Amino acid sequence: MSWLQDLFGTDKAIIGMCHMLPLPGDPHYDAKKGMGYVVDMCRRDLSALQEGGVDAVMFSNEFSLPYLTRVETETVAAMARVIGELMGDIRIPFGVNVLWDARKSLDLAAATGACFVREIFTGVYASDFGLWNTDVGATVRHRRHVNAEDVRLLFNIVPEAARYLADRDIESIARSTVFNNRPDALCVSGLVAGAETDSSILKRVKDAVPQTVVLANTGMRLDNVEKQLSIADGAVVGTTFKKDGVFENPVDPSRVRQFMERVRAFRSKSTASSAS
Repeated sequence: MSWLQDLFGTDKAIIGMCHMLPLPGDPHYDAKKGMGYVVDMCRRDLSALQEGGVDAVMFSNEFSLPYLTRVETETVAAMARVIGELMGDIRIPFGVNVLWDARKSLDLAAATGACFVREIFTGVYASDFGLWNTDVGATVRHRRHVNAEDVRLLFNIVPEAARYLADRDIESIARSTVFNNRPDALCVSGLVAGAETDSSILKRVKDAVPQTVVLANTGMRLDNVEKQLSIADGAVVGTTFKKDGVFENPVDPSRVRQFMERVRAFRSKSTASSAS
């Protein structure tokens, strides 16, 4: 039994993404509509995700494109306002992801009471956002400094729009990440949000670290639920839940319900198989 069961009530967890619209300081922020509009749209998506039956939600500044690897203070402040205003509406465990700044994610988690964060904690990458370096030792010490030691850490080891600079296979990366850092989970991604996670890479990671929670981080859809969940311990799902499956659109409650029905059917079948 993994920590997923303790926190989410299932060993095959689905974390639904609650994407915030552009925030103050972002290139595409709509100053005329203001932060009230950002809060309202986030509340609508949160409601759709919860009503659809996801196990948890993760708030992220998904539309702060192009992303920073050292995020400005105003972004974290805006995200904290949104989550603060939604606190009375949140009925399930939630996490945060300040793209792409691990320390700022921990700061936001500490301020809002988030249960987990997803970030790029380790490695050096050539990315669309420039040379992307990390300092996991400093980050986990910062976690202690802000009293966020109970926050679960989801390590994305195949970040989107980036390539690991070292010539290492994914199994080596997974094993050394687990040995050196004791992550709560490893996330395996496709190229960008909505792109299917390569199931062969997902399996290689899970086989390399069978005792560690491994999540499919992008691109789970109705047609690959069984394939992906037969390997992974769960998934982070965003684009699939959007109207017409389009990244920029709001969450469609009917798509969430349909997807979660498929997930529950898979869980029931897996439980029956295990019992027999």
